[in-house]
Amino acid sequence: QLTLVESGGGLVQPGGSLRLSCAASDFTLDAHTIAWFRQGAGKEREEIACFSFGDGGTRYSDSVKGRFIFSRDTAKNTGYLQMNSLKPEDTAVYYCAVSDLLYCSDYEGSYDVWGQGTQVTVSS
Repeated sequence: QLTLVESGGGLVQPGGSLRLSCAASDFTLDAHTIAWFRQGAGKEREEIACFSFGDGGTRYSDSVKGRFIFSRDTAKNTGYLQMNSLKPEDTAVYYCAVSDLLYCSDYEGSYDVWGQGTQVTVSS
């Protein structure tokens, strides 16, 4: 069974940093388009970062651009989201997901394997 497991969430003060991990099992993470989503309380789930397998490019939402960085470790079959300069509005459950499409999609249904989510809380 194809699975993704996120980790690395927690409580951090405003201005702090966290690194989330997305570990893949039973498939090669690098062979897919990989996205990070988040969902705050009472809000819709939003895509915040996406790596396109087709061209190796990464796109970020305006809300995180310049603060969050996506990376991958092929040997560990794991993706990462480095989150810097965290703000209270970054508080959310963060999910990683993969798609067989070559490029990032605006349609969540394109992502067919999802992790269970990890909570990030930014508060003083």
